[in-house]
Amino acid sequence: MLKVRVKVKDKKFSVPVPYSLLNMFSFILTSKRVNRLINNAIEKNGSKFTFPQIDRNDLKPLLQSLSKHKGIVLVDTKLGDGTEVEVRL
Repeated sequence: MLKVRVKVKDKKFSVPVPYSLLNMFSFILTSKRVNRLINNAIEKNGSKFTFPQIDRNDLKPLLQSLSKHKGIVLVDTKLGDGTEVEVRL
């Protein structure tokens, strides 16, 4: 489970993200329809950047390896205004 912890001034909260939700998000991200919608939205803004088509088979090993490395801190940031964000496997 991916754990996102955010601390803003006096408030703290944690958001657990299950691996099944990450897998579902990868299905959505790799679909051709979503890629087409993203690229159309980028073109409306006048940017010449295009969102690349991602193959599901390329993401599959990454998602499988996440569950093998539990406890690793992916992101740990502290901003000047006291905001802290930590993403941990």
